[in-house]
Amino acid sequence: MNISLLLTYMLAILLLILTPGPVVALVLGTAARQGYRRAFATVVGTNSASLVLMALAALALTGLVSLNPLNLQIIGLVGSLFIGLIAWRGLRSSGISSLDNAGTQGGLLQGFMIGVSNPKDILFFAALFPQFIAVTPHFSSSLVTLALVWMIFDFAVLTFYIISIKRWMPRSLQQRLERLSMMMLLAIAVTGTAYNLCQLVALMA
Repeated sequence: MNISLLLTYMLAILLLILTPGPVVALVLGTAARQGYRRAFATVVGTNSASLVLMALAALALTGLVSLNPLNLQIIGLVGSLFIGLIAWRGLRSSGISSLDNAGTQGGLLQGFMIGVSNPKDILFFAALFPQFIAVTPHFSSSLVTLALVWMIFDFAVLTFYIISIKRWMPRSLQQRLERLSMMMLLAIAVTGTAYNLCQLVALMA
């Protein structure tokens, strides 16, 4: 096993997961509003989405799937618009504390959809992930190793975020954090939409 390459991969994914983005924002907002159970269901959803993106990257490396730059930008645009929709709904409902709004934020399905449409993860698995596939001499063992490391780091970091919010943050600050998380999602969506639109125009010019 190429230990130096594996350590580089660990550092790369740690920085990727720690960096604020759609997944972190959704998990933070869900933990603040819905509590442990739904927040961890969201983490399972986002982690499953990452494994799907990883599988697509592996298929691209074997030549079974072609990652066309135009298709990547279209996927990125659709993902940004979806993230914006989730953020808008979250902001509209952030002032509602009754049970009528329970279940409208986070959860397994929404976590998966945000994860699989996350422009940051799409770019990572399309551009950087292939650089680490030589971590072992065999393709299959490399893929399993990279997937396991990703899952462990992803669950560990997001679990830390969830526990930190629920145990050490006052309820009043949790409500503010929920709104801030949705505003962060909206900003990411607007930025992602603008970027992908510019890239699409450039590709079609």
